Amino acid sequence: MSMTIGVAGPYGSGKSAIVEFLKSRSFCATSLSDEIRAEVAERGLTETRERMIEVGTELRRSGGPAVLAERVVRRFMPDRNYVVDSIRHPAEVAALRSAGPNFFLIWVDADESVRLDRIVGRARPGDPGSLDRLRELEGREAGSDDVSSQQLDAVRECRDELIENCGSIDDLHSAVQGLLGARLYFERPEWDDYFLSIARVVASRSNCVKRKVAAVITQDRRIISTGYNGTPKGVRNCNEGGCKRCAAFGPGGEGLGECVCSHGEENAITQAAYHGVSVKGGTMYTTYCPCLLCTKMIINSGLAEVVYNAEYPMGDFSLALLGEAGIDIRKRGAIGRD
Repeated sequence: MSMTIGVAGPYGSGKSAIVEFLKSRSFCATSLSDEIRAEVAERGLTETRERMIEVGTELRRSGGPAVLAERVVRRFMPDRNYVVDSIRHPAEVAALRSAGPNFFLIWVDADESVRLDRIVGRARPGDPGSLDRLRELEGREAGSDDVSSQQLDAVRECRDELIENCGSIDDLHSAVQGLLGARLYFERPEWDDYFLSIARVVASRSNCVKRKVAAVITQDRRIISTGYNGTPKGVRNCNEGGCKRCAAFGPGGEGLGECVCSHGEENAITQAAYHGVSVKGGTMYTTYCPCLLCTKMIINSGLAEVVYNAEYPMGDFSLALLGEAGIDIRKRGAIGRD
């Protein structure tokens, strides 16, 4: 996840203005209120502020206090920045924090009189037209003994940044721009993690019923071949009964001579050969430690390095042979860890 910014605050404080500013800076905007609106529409009800509050409370009561944020988080993509508004419960803040390492919550506020002038000026249906009405509505959202109700005061206590928005729109934009610079977060995977992650995606194409394995071959940090395990071209897929040994789910490492499936490492090497691409001096990234057959192919094809993720039956023999042949070996565990 790149960056996720939550925006919360009282009526007329400038939440929408912050969201629009961030949208113009390529942030994807989403609102927890949209989850409630969708529910209201599905029920065929007319949308009013009171009904939104009522349905929101019902959803939190049935799905837990973080349900709205959890729905939104499930749709997050790791290659995008997000701004989320309509946050009205501390559990929602916690759910957004758990979605990635770089979430922060902006609480935006302003004097009552300033906020009321803005509210009256925008003339939205259902908005308060007096200070008494504003205080009444905000009092209902501030907090409650009902844990499923809105808890805006508690959200304010969760803030990471505070913006006092009593000036011009340019002042507000400058404040947000300053936070973006101060909170800039940028993380790139190391090369081993990068290529092993790609190998895991390649493995998803495997048709083997026992284990999905894949390999990626690179030269000069450029992918030149990929392969995943499965039956040979023109042969019925493993998951369709093409390999009786796999279909029997026998013990790992046994009966390999009866297995019809080609291994991911094997396919990566043979695909390179099929297309006339030399793998000499390259690096193989594989989701499992190579078996003995693939190890011999790796050595004889001229590969210089093997980076693997998980152990494989009889893998110690393969690793010893790779080492004897002078091939560099690295094991990478969970992403970002040796």
